[in-house]
Amino acid sequence: MANDTPLSGAEVRRKVLGDDYVQRTAQIQDPLLKPFFQAGIDHVWGGLWNRPGLELKYRSLTVVAALAAIGRPHELQIHLRGALNLGWTADELREALLQVGGYAGFPAALDALRVLTEIVGEQGSSTR
Repeated sequence: MANDTPLSGAEVRRKVLGDDYVQRTAQIQDPLLKPFFQAGIDHVWGGLWNRPGLELKYRSLTVVAALAAIGRPHELQIHLRGALNLGWTADELREALLQVGGYAGFPAALDALRVLTEIVGEQGSSTR
């Protein structure tokens, strides 16, 4: 960040996930989920993602690896898109997910690679 003022959790989330995702999820008005989402924006995006010492791009890769390892494909899809938004290439993400396979198991890596393949296919982009 150029100055010493940290971004709000909502600003960090928008920077990582993009305007389209934020606008789409703003439509969710479930009264049971709304406080949960707000707590995530305030404490995860505004706290963990806002800490000094690690750029957003590298925090994003850490989250991708963790979600792949614990088998959370829905959240992984969201965060793989965020990683691409922050400048990771599909090739780099593939390599990170292959690395996950050595430590979290090949089934976890395979599931994660399938999510990445789906995203790359939707975007119609090459792996570079």
